[in-house]
Amino acid sequence: MSGKNKRHAGFLLTEIMVSLTVLGILLAGLALSLHGFAKFNRYQLVRQHCIAAAQAQLDSITATGKPIPDEDFKRLWPKLNVSIEDSAGIGQWKGMRLVKVTTSGNSFDKKVEIELCRYILADKER
Repeated sequence: MSGKNKRHAGFLLTEIMVSLTVLGILLAGLALSLHGFAKFNRYQLVRQHCIAAAQAQLDSITATGKPIPDEDFKRLWPKLNVSIEDSAGIGQWKGMRLVKVTTSGNSFDKKVEIELCRYILADKER
């Protein structure tokens, strides 16, 4: 065998190191993108829970005149907070009352806050 063929017979250490470095960079990029997707999915999940909780509160107030009891709310949505504001309707909504329900929760380092409103008949007209 000539000297030329012996020199190219196997991998060089530098070729292996370069390929491992490229593979490491690809894996790091994949891990970062998966973490980003996880954060986005968690944000959307908390947002959906906030919307469901606010909608349930509005439905309860509309149907019964009272919000969902605190112990039931905490059992259904343990990581959410809720606040309810009630005010009289004005203008064309006079004679009704405006109910604003705000729910909030945390998703990683972001705060999710949803506010839903509904005009409902005043108690005396029910």
